[in-house]
Amino acid sequence: MQQKITTFLTYDGQAEEAMNLYTSVFPNSKVTSTRRYGEAGPGEEGSLMTGTFELDGQEFMALNGGPSFTFGQGFSLFVDCETQEEVDQLWEKLSEGGEQGQCGWLTDKFGVSWQIIPSALGELLGDENREKANRVMNAMLQMGKIEIEGLRKAAEGEASA
Repeated sequence: MQQKITTFLTYDGQAEEAMNLYTSVFPNSKVTSTRRYGEAGPGEEGSLMTGTFELDGQEFMALNGGPSFTFGQGFSLFVDCETQEEVDQLWEKLSEGGEQGQCGWLTDKFGVSWQIIPSALGELLGDENREKANRVMNAMLQMGKIEIEGLRKAAEGEASA
């Protein structure tokens, strides 16, 4: 069954590079189709016009639309990570050439915002003990890349390393 709603990302000439980076970073990912510009259109003849790709089974589309298209922080891709190793790998690979932010946010070299968030954060923030959850929130607010061990220590009331 085809996905009904697909995230559509518009780049200024970097769509193919972005698709190749993203599909190399996430497991079970691939470029599924490409269309190239002919003589007409804003791109150079033969350059990528549109592409579809899958990231861990979820479909995305990319377009080289020209310089009038930019990304903003009001839109981000949220990645739910099971392990610290996954957080670390995605954080490093996606932020290379971009900008590392606070609270698990980063902007890649194409200007796309990502949230690289361990599942443990949601679990700990949802704890019924509000004091514990508040300690986790305060710890997270001090972090760039989210560190699961630091969250757990905060939940238990220990000072972070």
